[in-house]
Amino acid sequence: MAGREHALDESERVRWTHSLSRTGERARSVLYIVALAVVVIFGLLQVTVVIVPLLLALILAAAISPVVTWLRHHGWPSGLATGASFIALVAAFGGVLVAVVLAIQAQWASLVDQAGERTGDLWSTLKSSPLPITDQTLDKAQESLRGMLASGQTGDKALAGAAMVSELTTGFILMAVILFFFLKDGRAMWAFCIQKLRGRQLAKVRVAGIRAMAVLGGYVRGTAIVATIDAVLIGACLLILQVPLALPLTVLIFLGAFVPILGATVTGVLAAVVALLGVGPVAAVIVAIVVIVVNQLEGNLLQPLVMGRTLQIHPLVVLLALATGAVIAGILGAILAVPLTAAAWAALQVWAGVPASDAGKSGLVGGRG
Repeated sequence: MAGREHALDESERVRWTHSLSRTGERARSVLYIVALAVVVIFGLLQVTVVIVPLLLALILAAAISPVVTWLRHHGWPSGLATGASFIALVAAFGGVLVAVVLAIQAQWASLVDQAGERTGDLWSTLKSSPLPITDQTLDKAQESLRGMLASGQTGDKALAGAAMVSELTTGFILMAVILFFFLKDGRAMWAFCIQKLRGRQLAKVRVAGIRAMAVLGGYVRGTAIVATIDAVLIGACLLILQVPLALPLTVLIFLGAFVPILGATVTGVLAAVVALLGVGPVAAVIVAIVVIVVNQLEGNLLQPLVMGRTLQIHPLVVLLALATGAVIAGILGAILAVPLTAAAWAALQVWAGVPASDAGKSGLVGGRG
């Protein structure tokens, strides 16, 4: 009996040792993966001027590649279909950019003058209000505001502005070049990347790539439709109320729709503030009401109707992705984070053998729409 108990104890000890060893191996593997991810992210942060245009080009290519494919299927040569789609996109972007710059140049001085008048009215209202605000307090606040606006280091700011413009120009040119080659040779590039894979792994990678690009393209196209509707409705309100910088604000509202949760709110508040400074409090209230109504329309009707099941990520995952993207690459990082997260999750689901129809049951992806 004693020998049997000793054998059981020895077996339990061996099983425990084996389990502990296996847990240690897994923990070490996780640490290796985390360390590799940290090194990769640190390296990417050193070349954001290359990585950000690359990711933007990838997302745009996923969005407009169906147009190129459609043109090819209707008899257009490959080069002509790619060139026509690329030129149309660049021309549309360039036209909007020129219109925004011209609108800002034409209306900025007027907005500054009107803002000064509105600020003076606000000071007068505060002085006559029952609030415990003295002339000295308001004078100090005005002086601080003027000091902020007219603070020194003009030369340093000019140099920083010139460097930013140069970096943005370089990034845009690089993105345009990468986008053209993605549209033209994207399939060949993907085939080259997976040429060493065989059998089951090759099939999984192919399906994962197709699924990820479908989610990426569907997100961009769906968000662009929703953003266009938002911009048209709110922009029409701004034009009717004759709010200064209506066109730049409309473009900003369009771009803000690509930042889930936060983008629509921030751009809506900015539009209301400009309406307050440029027209008056009544216009600001009207703009705020229109923004709230449009946001409700977007969340309850447009998003489920247009996006469907293409991209329904849990809000917590969206917030984490936005925060991570913003920390890594600022506003552009916040814009890129959500679609890239959705595409990566779709690819991982394919790799793990989860059917696309079961995506809503995973916990990260909801089942609305």
